Amino acid sequence: MTLIPSWRGRFFEDFAVGDVYQHALGRTITQTDNAWFTLLTQNTAAVHVDQHYAAQTEYGRPLVNSTFTLALVTGQSVSDISQNVMANLGWDSVTLPHPVFEGDTIYSTSEVLEVRESRSRANVGIVTVRTTGYNQDGVPVIHFKRTVMVYRRGQAPEIPTVALNLDENVDSRR
Repeated sequence: MTLIPSWRGRFFEDFAVGDVYQHALGRTITQTDNAWFTLLTQNTAAVHVDQHYAAQTEYGRPLVNSTFTLALVTGQSVSDISQNVMANLGWDSVTLPHPVFEGDTIYSTSEVLEVRESRSRANVGIVTVRTTGYNQDGVPVIHFKRTVMVYRRGQAPEIPTVALNLDENVDSRR
């Protein structure tokens, strides 16, 4: 039996301007997600948690907290963009062209806009991407630019590996 390491993400050298990554995971947003995130962030806007109030708006139902949408779509991009991040440097030009509702499923893509050397650190580079989140109908619900410091190959902290004796861990009932 051969142990295959899991995907550990891209390093600075792996990025090229114009590359587009279709992030692997979609996520359906539940009423609980929206309520908990809204309460955790102390957002008091009734349109997120009060169904009676939201029913009186032009949407007729609660809107998902927009900062949840930002956090979710950023999270969806991590395995492709920032798995080997040293630091997030910022989010810019965040736009929300279409509302997100409880029950929507969100997918995302990122396009590499800029790749440059760090002027202050030799062990990292700077990558800027434009990320777009889409609902289940393919309608864009969020766009943003994100800039991250990404480790160069061989410069990231090591991720511990577990020493496995594969022969001992095989189920003997087979």
